Formats: sequence, C-alpha cells, structure tokens
Amino acid sequence: MNTVIAFIFMFGLLVFVHEWGHLIFAKRAGMLVREFAIGFGPKIFSFVRNETLYTIRILPIGGYVRVAGEDPEIIELKPGHHIALELNEDGKVKHIIVNQKDKYPNAFPLEVDSIDLNHDLYIEGYDPEDMETKKRYDVERKAFFIMDGIKTQIAPYDRQFASKTVGQRAMQLFAGPMMNFVLALVIFFIIGLFQGVPTEQPIIGEVMPDTPADKVGLTEGDRVLEINGTKVNDWLSFTKIIRQHPNSEIELLLERDDQLETLKITPQEAVIEEEPGKEVVIGQVGVLPAFEKSLVKTIVYGVNLTYDTTKLILVNLFMLITGQVSIELLSGPVGIYDATDQIVQTGFINYLMWTAMLSINLGIINLVPLPALDGGRLLFVGIEAVRGKPVDPQKEGFVHVIGFLLLMLLMIVVTWNDIQRLFL
Repeated sequence: MNTVIAFIFMFGLLVFVHEWGHLIFAKRAGMLVREFAIGFGPKIFSFVRNETLYTIRILPIGGYVRVAGEDPEIIELKPGHHIALELNEDGKVKHIIVNQKDKYPNAFPLEVDSIDLNHDLYIEGYDPEDMETKKRYDVERKAFFIMDGIKTQIAPYDRQFASKTVGQRAMQLFAGPMMNFVLALVIFFIIGLFQGVPTEQPIIGEVMPDTPADKVGLTEGDRVLEINGTKVNDWLSFTKIIRQHPNSEIELLLERDDQLETLKITPQEAVIEEEPGKEVVIGQVGVLPAFEKSLVKTIVYGVNLTYDTTKLILVNLFMLITGQVSIELLSGPVGIYDATDQIVQTGFINYLMWTAMLSINLGIINLVPLPALDGGRLLFVGIEAVRGKPVDPQKEGFVHVIGFLLLMLLMIVVTWNDIQRLFL
C-alpha cells in the first residue's frame, strides 16, 4: 500500500506541476483555459473556478490543459439554426441555449440569420413569429452556450491561443517542461537543506555494515590523507583510487581525532554498467561521503544535480535515437511503478531523488520535437516565426493526431516490455 500511495502522489505531483505551468502562462497571456485535467477518461472529481473546469480523471496516464482555440470549438451556430437567448440587465446576451429550450422559461426563441462570436460579438435573427423584423443583440464577452444542460463559455478571438504573439504561445507551451525542471531543482534543494550536501573533502560519512570498511574499522569522521603513499586531496580522488583496486589490498593513512592511523583494506569487486551496454569491474569499500550544511552549497548542489541529471538523460536519449541502445530499455508506467516499489524500500530521500529525476525526464521528453508533444507544437510555432505566417491549422492538427496515435502505440509496446520483464 505504501508503494501505491507513493506512486500516485509522485505521478500526481509531476503531472500537476507540468500542467500548472501551462495553466499559469496561458492565463498570464489572457487565454481562456477551458479545462485543467489530471488523467484522461471519465471524470471522477471536478469543480469550476475562475472560468476553468478542474478535473481529475480515471486513467492516470498524463494530463492536459485545454485552451480555447487550440482545438475546434464544441458548438458552431450557422444561419437557420433555432436557438433561445437569455439577456442580462444591460440587454446583452448572457446565455445561448442550443437545445432543451423549454427548460429555460426566461429565454426567448430566435432563428439565426448571422452571428459573430469571435470579433464583433453579436447575433442577428428573427423571432419565429415575426419573420419580417430582424433583430440584433450584442453578446457578453463571458456569455455561455448551454447544450444538453452543460454550459460552455464563448471565446472571443483575443482569448484564443492563436490570437497571441509567437512569444506568448511559445512560452505557454514551454512552461510545462520548464516547471518540471523547477520542481526537480526545488526537490534537490530540499534534500540538501535537510540532509546536507556531500562534502568535497575525503572525509568518511556513513559506513555500510558488513563491508570492507566496516570490517577494518573505518568510522564516520575519518579523514583520508594518503592511499599507498599517494596524497588524497578530495573525495573524488579517494573514490577514483578505490575503484582502481578491486580485490587488491591498499594502505590508508587516516586522521582520526587529531591522531594519525594506518589501516589496510581490500576493496571488494563490483560490476557496474558505466554506459548502456558497457560493464566495468571496480573496487568498493562501502562508505559514503560526510555531509555538510551550507545554504550557498545547497543551492549549488541543487543546480549541479539538475544539470548532471539532465545531461545523463540527454546522452541516453541520443543513444536511443541513434540505435546505440535498444527500445527495450525504455520503461512505461508499469516499469516506473516497479522501480518506485524498490526505491521506496530504501528510504524517503531516495524516493525524493527518484521523483526529481522523473520530473527532469518528463520535462525533456516533452521537449522532444515530436507531434502531439510540447516540443512538436513548439516546432510549429518556430516554423511560423521563421516563415512569418502560421501553418494551416488543419494540417497541423492532422500531424498531431498521427503523432498521438504513434505515441499511444509506443506506450503499448513499452508497457508490454515492462510486463515481460516482471514475469519472465
């Protein structure tokens, strides 16, 4: 049960922060955000606030922010349509009732002759009982369609995605991945703040039980001065020499409680995957560096970890694209859940680290210029900036639909691989 809760919280946090970035910058640009959703499929919880419908949906495979104008509007009225109107105190249309008109006794019928809900915001038409006199009604900027009892706010053109500048649209699309990087940076900062940051000095921190270090009596606070007569100036030098001596006895000169001591230790052999598909044999003694608390170093620690993690993911992504590693190494929700289960058992700090790494991964993947992803949509905005006019919306929409279907196919393949790894 702990793993289920941890996974749901982690997934919800990553998706919420990502979509929250899109939401905030859409609203800052004056776009009408119709829906902020966590998950896909049927709604299990919803409420409306400040023009936006907030929903939690049943399938935990992502989320979305639906901005007016990004996809076709649900309702399109044309001349000849029979509707009913409700007016506000100023005589402007506040409700456009498309069907079930008998449920709205304060509304009056109208046969549409012409309508503009994008720019001039008006409706012209005839009373069915007086087809000789055309009437014109101005429409509120925040008027609503009502269809099947469901209210949908109209979106004047200046509230739509396409009406905004290239910079505003690009920022709204980029904001989601950006917030994933910000989340990772904040998590790393919190870890450093409470745990401290690893010191660069060759000072022993935690000693793992039943390891070579434990057996020869290395203790927390020991400072390594020399290994086999070679001076050790920092933790990196210490680990580098240890790694070079698997199953080979070495001599450590230590400073302990202001006294010099000498210990002999034999690093145990370990096999690690230094690069995808490349294993190497190294030595390990079973110690961690000491930690120190410093606000400045904590900030640097968070920035460095974010940078290093981003670099590692980009390298692996490049190797995947160029065929240097197999698609079988990819993991989907099932594989991530299994990894989360193992990581949760190792402690809360490691769980936080895992969450931060996944947040960076989500940010990077969404910036890949593939259709249906933020990166793909940013690519079209970039093309518009270069050529001076937008790509035909129907053509762009078609590309994104095909891209979405291919992504779903990839998700199925990756999930199948995850299942096979679990049970084979």
